[in-house]
Amino acid sequence: MSHLINIFLEPAKVFADLREKPTFWTPLLLLAGLTAVSTLLYFLTVDPAWFAEHQTAQMLSQRPEMSSEEIAQAQAFMPGARTTAWIAAPSAMIFMVIVFLVYGLYYLLAGKVTGHAVSFRHGMALVSWASMPMLLGTLVVIGGILTSSPQTPFESLQLTNVDPLLVQLPMDHDWSMLAKSFSLLNFWVWFLAALGWKTWFRTGWGQALFVALLPSILIYGVMALFAIL
Repeated sequence: MSHLINIFLEPAKVFADLREKPTFWTPLLLLAGLTAVSTLLYFLTVDPAWFAEHQTAQMLSQRPEMSSEEIAQAQAFMPGARTTAWIAAPSAMIFMVIVFLVYGLYYLLAGKVTGHAVSFRHGMALVSWASMPMLLGTLVVIGGILTSSPQTPFESLQLTNVDPLLVQLPMDHDWSMLAKSFSLLNFWVWFLAALGWKTWFRTGWGQALFVALLPSILIYGVMALFAIL
């Protein structure tokens, strides 16, 4: 349990310990569990009538050519806020676990390419513990839910993201998706992942940063490409 504190204070020491005894369940369950809690809490407290209007506005921002009949048909199939709570919360948890599993496999393959012995368990430990700063972002969201108006968009509560922290872009803006998806905590996560790799394999910062950043470069690069095009 000391790792939960030391990953923020003495991360190199934590990764040195994880090299011998890789564990990942504690950070994984904390991150997935709190993500589910924040999602559930939001949809259980948001104003249902306002949320329905907000959903419609989002839909129209993506498809402004929709007729009134098409809008009515879409609204008939839209789940309400309370129903969405019980769908979105477990979905968010499952999605996060899947992402971590993919990253664990990525680090396994990265080890084979670079000639380092990386087990799948080590890969899961690296991504799980390096992602712990995201826990702070989730706590910020929960705090925002408890203190903000029940007519606040969920994306506006992501106060560690570029949007809304630095800019506030309309939903139909080309760069809206990227700005709303990119958390400034990513820099901390990338540093920890690179530090873990460097600590385990005694590599230079160049290789460590390349391995840690490559998936995000591809993901955000594709998002940026769509925004440009």
